[in-house]
Amino acid sequence: MADARPITYYGTPVLHRRCADVTVFDQGLADLIEDMFASMYAANGVGLAANQIGVDAQIFVYDCPDADDVRRTGHIVNPVITALSDELDGGTEGCLSVPGPRAEVPRASVATVTGADRDGHPVTVTGTGYFARCLQHETDHLNGTLYVDLLPVTRRDDLLREAGLTPPS
Repeated sequence: MADARPITYYGTPVLHRRCADVTVFDQGLADLIEDMFASMYAANGVGLAANQIGVDAQIFVYDCPDADDVRRTGHIVNPVITALSDELDGGTEGCLSVPGPRAEVPRASVATVTGADRDGHPVTVTGTGYFARCLQHETDHLNGTLYVDLLPVTRRDDLLREAGLTPPS
């Protein structure tokens, strides 16, 4: 049975560095992915990177609508963004690791990510609209970047304070 794990918040070291590549595809990985889904749903998220539950591993899960409002659900191990559209979407985003506030962050309106599934088989996922934003947001997480890091420093610090978190010194 999957267990929801606590969400890590901005300032936790594992959120601010590139996560380790996954090299072992076994039942432990499958169990972790199930825990990640449970954690994402418990926190009312649409995506969750492993480091958001304190795990140093290149994995994220998602359950997010695309531009056509089609629900996309899955996971990607060792994700790499391989294509981004030139067209930008200026929508807002938030983050379970910075609870509460949202901010406008320009993102490509179409994104393609390659990686592997829980069994090590290659996967390619292309997202549009909000799902494209999710793919970019979660891949950024695994590379040590949170959406607030993409904002001007004063805006980032204001959002962190609004979330009850301490801005970096």
